[in-house]
Amino acid sequence: MNRRGFLVSAAGVLACGRGGRRLNVYNWSDYVAPDTIPNFEREFGVRVRYGTYESAPEMLAKVMSGNSGWDVVFPSAEFVQPMRDMGLLAPLRHDLLTNLDALGPLFRDPPWDRELAWSVPYMHGTTGIVYRKGILPEPKAWADLWDARLRGRITMLDDPPEVFGACLKKIGDPLNSADPGQLREAKAQAVLQKPLLRAYLNAEVRDQLVAGDVAAAQAWAVTAGQAIAAAPGKLEYVLPVEGFARYADTMAILRETGRMELASQFINYLLRPEVSAAIVGATQTATANAAALKLLPAAVREDPVLYPPAEELARGEWFEPQSAASQRLRDRLWTEIKSS
Repeated sequence: MNRRGFLVSAAGVLACGRGGRRLNVYNWSDYVAPDTIPNFEREFGVRVRYGTYESAPEMLAKVMSGNSGWDVVFPSAEFVQPMRDMGLLAPLRHDLLTNLDALGPLFRDPPWDRELAWSVPYMHGTTGIVYRKGILPEPKAWADLWDARLRGRITMLDDPPEVFGACLKKIGDPLNSADPGQLREAKAQAVLQKPLLRAYLNAEVRDQLVAGDVAAAQAWAVTAGQAIAAAPGKLEYVLPVEGFARYADTMAILRETGRMELASQFINYLLRPEVSAAIVGATQTATANAAALKLLPAAVREDPVLYPPAEELARGEWFEPQSAASQRLRDRLWTEIKSS
């Protein structure tokens, strides 16, 4: 599925013509259950214009004007501070978010927003390697994605922090390095790998993995889990030995909104354990909602792709915001990688 499509729900189209209460929600694709939005609309008497994106930079580009027309967005954790500093986010009203206690302990005090002043954790995961069983030797490290035997059957994420992260870990450097020398060496590694790649792909790689066109891919755990479910017994997911990225996506309200209470009601609705559990069941994602997790079958709660053991997670690193200078260098180096 191409996640880059800009979608507007039928309900939102109707809302444009009839007036009434309306909420504008801009979210990652495949991040709600089919009935999540319709149920909210019925319960709260509101029409939702629902759009989707595939990357946090894509979302940021839409909202940076401060006049985007969106109310609720879902920034990745490392974008919360930059968006706050740019004046894009509204401070949250905890008196309207009565379901915050459903969050797991880690996500009530996350490193990117200690007091949940600007964002509420939604989903989280890891970035690793998903591969076809039978590849010998089986991929266990980022370095294995530089294997010439897999030429044309490897993909990397179309996401600069993820690609830099894998390259940095491959050469033994920190995931969030801002050191120019380390970043240039990471770029050199990406350029070296590029002739082996089939493409840079995000969620779209799922279908190619299932079909067998791709043998090994850098992938988000949610994509890996969906591919594994669609091709039972044929695919495996591994967290690379050099280390890996951990990511979290959050819920936030844009400062430009004129619908603070309604936007808060929407976030509070998504925090309901039964709503969150239904979303996880439909989308095969890892939820930050501990109360929802208790409602799910053991097979979901114990899925090692979505919920790796604590000792495995300890090898991961959360993405962190980059300084302006580091981000400019990363942007330039990414352009050079894509054009090489």
